[in-house]
Amino acid sequence: MGDDDVDGKCRTMSACFSATSYSSKLFLFMVPLVLVSGLVCVNIGPRYSTSFLTSMSTSHLSRLPSSPSLPPVPATAPSPPQVATEVSLAESSLTAKVEFVQGDYNRTIRLNPVNITSTSNNVTLTASPEVTKKRVLSNLEKVELELQKARVAIKAASMDDPVDDPDYVPLGPMYWNAKVFHRSYLEMERQFKIYVYKEGEPPLFHDGPCKSIYSMEGNFIYEMEKDSRFRTDTPDKAHAFYLPLSVVKMVRYVYERNSHDFGPIRKTVRDYVDLVSNRYPYWNRSIGADHFILSCHDWGPTASLSHPHLGQNSIHALCNANTSERFQPRKDVSIPEINLRTGSLKGLVGGRSPSVRPILAFFAGGVHGPVRPVLLEHWENKDNDIRVHKYLPKGTSYSDMMRSSKFCICPSGYEVASPRIVEALYSGCVPVLINSGYVPPFSDVLNWRSFSVIVSVEDIPNLKTILTSISPRQYLRMYRRVLKVRRHFEVNSPAKRFDVFHMILHSIWVRRLNVRIREV
Repeated sequence: MGDDDVDGKCRTMSACFSATSYSSKLFLFMVPLVLVSGLVCVNIGPRYSTSFLTSMSTSHLSRLPSSPSLPPVPATAPSPPQVATEVSLAESSLTAKVEFVQGDYNRTIRLNPVNITSTSNNVTLTASPEVTKKRVLSNLEKVELELQKARVAIKAASMDDPVDDPDYVPLGPMYWNAKVFHRSYLEMERQFKIYVYKEGEPPLFHDGPCKSIYSMEGNFIYEMEKDSRFRTDTPDKAHAFYLPLSVVKMVRYVYERNSHDFGPIRKTVRDYVDLVSNRYPYWNRSIGADHFILSCHDWGPTASLSHPHLGQNSIHALCNANTSERFQPRKDVSIPEINLRTGSLKGLVGGRSPSVRPILAFFAGGVHGPVRPVLLEHWENKDNDIRVHKYLPKGTSYSDMMRSSKFCICPSGYEVASPRIVEALYSGCVPVLINSGYVPPFSDVLNWRSFSVIVSVEDIPNLKTILTSISPRQYLRMYRRVLKVRRHFEVNSPAKRFDVFHMILHSIWVRRLNVRIREV
C-alpha cells in the first residue's frame, strides 16, 4: 500500500470519526430539547361556544339554560366578576373561581415526558420520567367531578335508546327532547344534594303558607326540610344551597301595610345573606352562584334583588317570572302558581271528556292589571262561545265552567303569573296564555305550544278566530297532552316522582349544571 493510499484512507476514517462525533453531540443536544418540549401545555377547543346543554340535541331541549348573563352592578354595590368563559374572583377573601359551562370548555392537556432510550456508538442515553404523585381531590373537586359525569351522560342521552322507568317515561311533543329530559331527571335523582341553611327562625324562615295562591312557598320549604333523598346535612357534599326564606311571611311580619316601603324586606334578606356568608365559606367561593331562593309572592323579584350578588348570580325560583322585572330564563326558574284552597288537590283534578264540553272558551275574573280590561272590553257577555265574565252569574260554578270548556283563557293580572294556568291543566282544559314578558313554568323542558295556545295582547279581538281555526283533531291532540303533562304540576304530600316538587328541583339542577366552581 502506497503512502498516498494510506493517507487517503486515514483522511477518510478521520472524516468518519468527525461525523460520528458531530452526530453524537447533536443527539446529546436534542435529548434535553425533547424533554423540555414534553412540558408544554396545549389548549384545545373553541374559546367560546354555546352551553353544554345546547349540544345535547338539535331539538329544543337545547334551549335549556346556558351560562347566565349577569347584568351590571349598581355603582354602590361591590363589583361582581366579569362574565366570560371563566370568571376569576377578585376578592382576596374568596377561594375559588366560577366558570359558566360553555360547550367543550377549554381543555388543557399536559404532554408528560416519557422514557427515551437511544443507542449510538455503544452509548446509551436514558431520560427518566418525572415521579408523579396521585393528588387527593378536595370536596369541591369531587362535587364538580360528579356534575361533569352527569353532563356527559345527559349529552349522550339524545342518541341512546329510551330508558325504562317503572313510574313514567317522558314521551311526546310536550317535551323539547324527552330522552334528554329523562336522563337529566334520573341523574338528578341519583346524585343531586341540597344543603338547607339552618339559620333563622319561623315565621320568616323555614316557614311558609301551604294554602292560597302562594302555597308553593310553604309546600316547597316543608317538603325540602323533611326530604331525605335530596337534602344533605353535610354542606361539603352539596351541589346547591337553599336560603329558606318566605317573602309572604316577610310581607306579613316585616312590611308595614300600605307604607310602600320595601326597605325592611330588603334589609332582612341582606342580613340573612351576610349571616350565612360570614359563617360559611360556600357563598363566598361562588359569589352565590350555586345558591337559590324560592318565592311565589308578587314581590319575590324585589326580594331576590335585595343583595347585589343574590340578585345577579343566584338562582331565583319565582312564580312571577317576568322578564321585565329582571327575570333571566337562563339563570332563574319559573315555577307554577297553584291555588290550594284546602292545602291539597282533593276535588281539583278532573273534568269532562272533550265530547261533552259545550263551551269553546271561558274566563271569569275582575279588572286586575292592563290585560284583563282589554279582554273584558271585547268579549264580556258578547258571545255564547267565548264566555267572558267579570263576575260569574249567580248559581254558576267556576270549576264546573272550566271543566265544561275546551279552552280556558288565562290573562295576566298586575303580575304575569296566574293560578288559572294550573287550574286549567287540572280541569283538562287547554290553557290560552295572554301575557307579555311571562316565562311559563318548566319551559326549558316543556314545549308549551304543543298543549296550550299563546295569544298576544294585540290579538285579543281575534280570539275567536284563532280558537276556531284549531281543527277538532288538533284540539284532541292538545287535550290528551294536557292530561299527560299535568302530572308535572300536581302537588303531593309526600312528593311523588315527576310531580311539581321534583320538577322545581330539576329546573334548579339544570341551572346548577351550567355553573362550575373551581378552587384557586
